[in-house]
Amino acid sequence: MSFQLPKLPYAYDALEPHIDARTMEIHHTKHHNGYTTNLNNAIADTNLDAKSIGDILENLDMNNAAVRNNGGGYYNHDVFWKVMSPNGGGEPKGALAQAINEAFGSYENFKDTFSKAAATRFGSGWAWLCVHKGGKVEVCSTPNQDNPLMPDVGCSGIPVLGLDVWEHAYYLNYQNRRPDYINAFFNVINWDYVSERFENNK
Repeated sequence: MSFQLPKLPYAYDALEPHIDARTMEIHHTKHHNGYTTNLNNAIADTNLDAKSIGDILENLDMNNAAVRNNGGGYYNHDVFWKVMSPNGGGEPKGALAQAINEAFGSYENFKDTFSKAAATRFGSGWAWLCVHKGGKVEVCSTPNQDNPLMPDVGCSGIPVLGLDVWEHAYYLNYQNRRPDYINAFFNVINWDYVSERFENNK
């Protein structure tokens, strides 16, 4: 089974001015496409070939750098595109909002915690909002293309929201101003989809 590069659920320019069209096009067609191709090459003719991406990552041999990096890159970006929308922004509602308030005290406290996780991730990586069985949520970050599905990354649960803080995700528009990019991200979060992921995995 080979993995396919997912189509974006919106046009490359749909998230402007928060995320520019050129960045989106390069990010999707070059970076995500590269991870997809390299993942397929890494699992070809192995016992991973018929497994889902979730199964691959949850049972990953962390010494298998090709599958770790490219499997993570494939999965992380698939989540990333879907948690954004041109009609995004605002705040979460319902059960997710309640879980966030219970964990962080308020949405603003969550936003500060998530932003700090993204801003202080040294070098390249991701910030995550994860849900655990029972519905408790937490914020964490991972380096490079690691994610909470993988074993022993110091960050667990099912990712319901992820922010890419690799420079390729923002440098054309924001240069070294990662905090500005993080702030802009909150204007495009698709909270309906994030809530759906939360409900399906709590």
